[in-house]
Amino acid sequence: MANREFRRVRRAAQMLAAAFLAFCVVPSVWAQAPTLAEVAKKEQERRKTQKATGKAYTNKDLPESAKRAATTPAAQAPAATPINEAKPAEKPAGEDEKNEDWWRKRMAAAREELRRNEAFAEALQTRINSLSTDFVNRDDPFQRAKIGEDRDKALAELARVKDEIGRGKKQIEDLEEEARKSGVPPGWLR
Repeated sequence: MANREFRRVRRAAQMLAAAFLAFCVVPSVWAQAPTLAEVAKKEQERRKTQKATGKAYTNKDLPESAKRAATTPAAQAPAATPINEAKPAEKPAGEDEKNEDWWRKRMAAAREELRRNEAFAEALQTRINSLSTDFVNRDDPFQRAKIGEDRDKALAELARVKDEIGRGKKQIEDLEEEARKSGVPPGWLR
């Protein structure tokens, strides 16, 4: 019992000591720390005495093409363009409509067509596998002949779709190459 009482008194003394430190010592430490206004004033004085190290570039110094690319929502990083470029290169008259939106739509259409053809090829392959299983499991020659014809048609259709997939992949590669030669930023094709 006495041991419990001793612990309680000891704990009360520790809490009293902690409160004393919090109210007496901590404010004196805070009093020594500079205020935010003092820090700002010192920084302002330091900047006044510091030599100018060079020109500070702003958005006004960038060419128009870099400004447009940086303001698009899909742009992940600003385009790397030379700062000392006076003005963007003149575009031929026919390329005015080939803006970012045009390139994005064209690439999206090509990718969507490729995706649809790949999904169709996958469905055809599933159908062919099913027909092959049915063909093996049928005993009736008439039914086997009908299933065989359906399977042959599906195989011909799968070959045609695989050719379409090959052409679609080639079309995407050609489009990427055309964009690269035209100087289109890679982010426009994503």
